[in-house]
Amino acid sequence: MLTLDDVRAARERVEAVARWTPLEYSHTFSEMTGAEVYLKLENSQRTGSFKIRGATNRITTLSDEERDAGVVTASAGNHAQGVALAASRAGVNAKIVMPEYAPISKVKATERYGGDVVLYGNDYDEAQTKAHEIEADEGRTYVHAFDDEYVMAGQGTIGLEIAEDCPDLDTVVVPIGGGGLISGISTAIKEQFPDARVIGVQAEQASSAADSLNKGSIQTIDEVDTIADGIAVRRIGDKPFEVIRERVDEVVTVSDEEIAVALTYLLERSKTLVEGAGAVALAALVFQKFDYEEGEVVVPALCGGNIDMNTLTTVVMRGLVETGRYLKIRTELKDRPGSLEQLIEIIAAEKANIYAIRHDRTSRKIALNATEVEIDLEMRGPDHVDSLLGELRDAGYDVEVLD
Repeated sequence: MLTLDDVRAARERVEAVARWTPLEYSHTFSEMTGAEVYLKLENSQRTGSFKIRGATNRITTLSDEERDAGVVTASAGNHAQGVALAASRAGVNAKIVMPEYAPISKVKATERYGGDVVLYGNDYDEAQTKAHEIEADEGRTYVHAFDDEYVMAGQGTIGLEIAEDCPDLDTVVVPIGGGGLISGISTAIKEQFPDARVIGVQAEQASSAADSLNKGSIQTIDEVDTIADGIAVRRIGDKPFEVIRERVDEVVTVSDEEIAVALTYLLERSKTLVEGAGAVALAALVFQKFDYEEGEVVVPALCGGNIDMNTLTTVVMRGLVETGRYLKIRTELKDRPGSLEQLIEIIAAEKANIYAIRHDRTSRKIALNATEVEIDLEMRGPDHVDSLLGELRDAGYDVEVLD
């Protein structure tokens, strides 16, 4: 099984490539949760993700023959960029298979770092199948995103940094996709601080590790569907599973809505941009998915910041909806002069800001003398939403809140 010595050896290999990322105390999230919260800002790492650590450690251990043949891997995006950059710096050709629907920003970044990108399949697992075909056909070395002890050790260098920067550590919260990151971090933490806790977090719609631990054997999910695309993996790795069973205290899950809220909080209150997978650790803390004491020193690992701009727009909007900052409603009015004005007067009296108004007189759901109105509103929070909806309904409007 992976050891602390493996992780320390990895640090010597990767320190020339990977940055020692900041560990910053967060007044905002400390006040919000009651814990003493330090954010491990791995989103500021080279390539925008921790993946450069494991990729570098693996590629620096290739034999001369393996270097000449090149490497191949599969990735939803972050591992792709890490392998591309690590291989380019080492003078090794890298062919990288990414899902067809991988964020375009991650595809372009991988190409800029020197990787030869092949788009294939609907998700990571289908891309991985294609990558193994290339491995067999071309004699390349497959660089696994997580089920490889060199990769796991490289990711564990984050744990060494946390241990040195935060000697009073009580709990580390770590995202889980295939399990390489948490395997490395838990090894680095537990062998130095046996009493510290390591909490793993998965998206509800990609919960292979949580399901596997509950059932005592590795479980494969038929389909994954989450905004946290960086951890959207159907099956946890064999080697990480053994480490997680031994060294991780608890694995919890968070919903996409909770991820969106955490991402929005980070962007608005900490001026920190992360991707969905980078927000899951904080989401678990903010939404109290695990127990912790008042004043407990908690370090959520923000593992990546490579978010597609179109995805960011959607996620932030979802976050605003979930926190009562954005409201979309539908109601029906009499199709006569002054009806819309009366509705808007109530909205104005409640000091809600109107983004957009849409009329539809053609819907078959309404009477011929009526019009359907949808209104997008900027709100100040859940209490403000409740107050406005109450006023509208008291005035006789049948109001439907839209997702």
